[in-house]
Amino acid sequence: MNADKEIPIYQLFIPPVNLMELRRDIWCNDPVCAKLTINRKKLDIDIVYRGSHIRDFRKKSYNVIFYKPNTYRNAKEVHLNAEYKDKSLLRNKLSLDFFADIGTLSPRSQFVFLNLNGKDEGIYLELESVDEHYLKNRNLPKGSIFYAVDGDANFSLMSDLDKGIKQSLELGYQKKCGTAQDELYLQELIININTIPRVDFEKEIVKYVDVEKYLRWLAGVIFTQNFDGFVHNYALYRNGDTGLFEIIPWDYDATWGRDVNGKVMEEDYVGIKGFNTLTARILDIDTFRRIYQRLLKEIMNNQFNVRYMEPIIQDMYNQIRPYVPQDPYIRDNIEIFDKEPDFILNFIESRANYINSQLHTLD
Repeated sequence: MNADKEIPIYQLFIPPVNLMELRRDIWCNDPVCAKLTINRKKLDIDIVYRGSHIRDFRKKSYNVIFYKPNTYRNAKEVHLNAEYKDKSLLRNKLSLDFFADIGTLSPRSQFVFLNLNGKDEGIYLELESVDEHYLKNRNLPKGSIFYAVDGDANFSLMSDLDKGIKQSLELGYQKKCGTAQDELYLQELIININTIPRVDFEKEIVKYVDVEKYLRWLAGVIFTQNFDGFVHNYALYRNGDTGLFEIIPWDYDATWGRDVNGKVMEEDYVGIKGFNTLTARILDIDTFRRIYQRLLKEIMNNQFNVRYMEPIIQDMYNQIRPYVPQDPYIRDNIEIFDKEPDFILNFIESRANYINSQLHTLD
């Protein structure tokens, strides 16, 4: 095993009484105390299960909050994702790295191997938390961050969940950092997206949204074909210097040709124009639509093609493959795991062909 390819071993110890408490109610968001050892460094942490439907899975995902010290590697918390339904274990990292590659803000991630109370739990993806430390580590201006936590984060005045008018403009969002004033900026954004007259939209929306960055993010959602990505699975960052909102992807395991249950998602399942109110209004403007069309062509030429993606996928696969036999949740399906890189590459080729066939609809 090549030493520079080895993934870190995380040794997690949750006292039995705390582990019982954690398992007693998997939906509880109250963390319990635990210890985490990384490279012989012992850390006191708080830990809790993370996610919504994924909490029901046998292999749990965790939110780790550093307690003593209260930051570690310039972070106050990280997320450990089990990637339980992803047959490749690669899709989330592959997606987030792809977003960064095409010029979109995106969380960093790394594969780790988790051992819980002396028992192997297998390969996990450690995800950087999108918060004030995320901004600081990139020398980005201070600003607010809102997580899109459910389908009501659809940029609309109408609820995606109960189909009526939203009782609050902040429905679907959870403030990660920011002030009460920032909540008003978010409300103002939603109102303006829905009420600016069409004749004024091109010159007015750029006062609230970094449109070029939004279109890069949209292209990323379209290429990876994340069905939930338009109304969920993202964070909003309001840049304190420009006053403009930018968008950051999050939780991208249901991508690259498989859905949230790991089932095949055909390459034409999500149309080239996506959906949500903001996307529809932006793509209604000729100027923005042409920028988007140019971005799609540019990314297909430079990143979204088999020639470019194959070595990236192969490197990730090679990095975690030696650990698969030790992962109790995937080792009985190694032959499926081994076929996934080719499955993903076939999807890239098919998806690129589909998108290419639809570019004329943006004329």
